Amino acid sequence: MWKKKRWHSSSFTVSPETEKFLCDRLLDQEQPISERFRALFSLRNLRGPAPRNALIAATRDSSNLLAHEAAFALGQLQDIDAIPALKAVLNDLSLHPIVRHEAAEALGAISLEINIPSLKNSLISDPAQEVRETCELALTRIEELRSVQSNDESSTMSSSPFLSVDPATPASCSSTVLLREVLLNEEKGMYERYAALFALRNQGGDTAAEAIIDSLRAKSALLRHEVAYVLGQLQNKSASATLSRILKDVNEHPMVRNEAAEALGSIADCHCVALLEEFAKDSEPIVAQSCEVALSMLEFERSGKSFETPQVQETS
Repeated sequence: MWKKKRWHSSSFTVSPETEKFLCDRLLDQEQPISERFRALFSLRNLRGPAPRNALIAATRDSSNLLAHEAAFALGQLQDIDAIPALKAVLNDLSLHPIVRHEAAEALGAISLEINIPSLKNSLISDPAQEVRETCELALTRIEELRSVQSNDESSTMSSSPFLSVDPATPASCSSTVLLREVLLNEEKGMYERYAALFALRNQGGDTAAEAIIDSLRAKSALLRHEVAYVLGQLQNKSASATLSRILKDVNEHPMVRNEAAEALGSIADCHCVALLEEFAKDSEPIVAQSCEVALSMLEFERSGKSFETPQVQETS
């Protein structure tokens, strides 16, 4: 849910006092996780050293969900000054794979050549497959961007209609049938399958959604988690049953269950809400906290209020 309505193109300003409040609230481990996420969602719309440093500090938080979200935010902001910290997170094997994965994706989102050595090193040495696959994606994205720019200095990679910096550029193919074949083909490279996924997402419609839902059977946990993320962006109710099955599966990778919970929060029918309430007590903290945040966001949305901290005002 929070990834569909995440990024704003306008600038935001707050007072120094509010900025400090948000930074402190983000890092206050005594606060409920939903309140810390409210602060994070406000800080992601601010620029400057204080918000950046708070997000960087949050990448080391004891909550793996919050830590991975902070790394994601730094990547979506494409904050060059965050690169050293993101590299350090990627290289720290004491951190949960979901956090290292998000650091690698963030380095790919920033897409500078100086990120290549760290990504190549983790591609070879990281013990977690999902992290290695993310490094592969990030390296391909950087190479693709470099190729586009060398061919036409005025060219840039197309932006997402969902205002997100995606790990792969959507495939140029317009055939839903061919895109489905690529997405479901276990012999294809991860970047090519991601490109097909985002092309199908951008097409929309029931046939594209069906292909995306079917790809939740993919062998790669990384791909399955991205598919669940995309279904959350689409808010497609036909995905509810499959996403529910994933959330209920305690043997599924936490990063996949996390994204399934977010997507169910985005769909937000009665069944989804009941399931989120049930799994807010899950033994896996990443899953339980995902459900808790999703439920809190729904409560704010239904009351007509913004989940972000109300002191943040958009500039005219």
